[in-house]
Amino acid sequence: MLDRFAPYGLSVLRIVAGLLFFLHGPQKLIGFPPSPRPSPELFSMLGAAATLEVIGGALLIIGLFTRPVAFVMSGLMAFAYFIAHAPRSFWPTSNGGDAAILFCFLFLYLVLAGPGPWSMDARRKS
Repeated sequence: MLDRFAPYGLSVLRIVAGLLFFLHGPQKLIGFPPSPRPSPELFSMLGAAATLEVIGGALLIIGLFTRPVAFVMSGLMAFAYFIAHAPRSFWPTSNGGDAAILFCFLFLYLVLAGPGPWSMDARRKS
């Protein structure tokens, strides 16, 4: 009975994940929403990740180039986990990397499932 709503649920999942992911970029780049960390240099590893979060998050929100963007963002989150979180502790809940793992696999799912009907990708196909 709920199967007919699944494609729309996929779109909502993509939009919400893209929005939450997007918010990490400006926080790192300009300190908004407020962050305890100072803004990084733009051409540092953290600055590059923040730029990818802003651009990738925005593209995921509108659903444009969803599969390739989600693939790149999944890889970004895998690298983020192993570079920034895994060295702190083996356990994701202890090293603060649980969100990175969740984003990584959610984006990998979007690579396979696509953007859903509420997306620019779907409009371009029409």
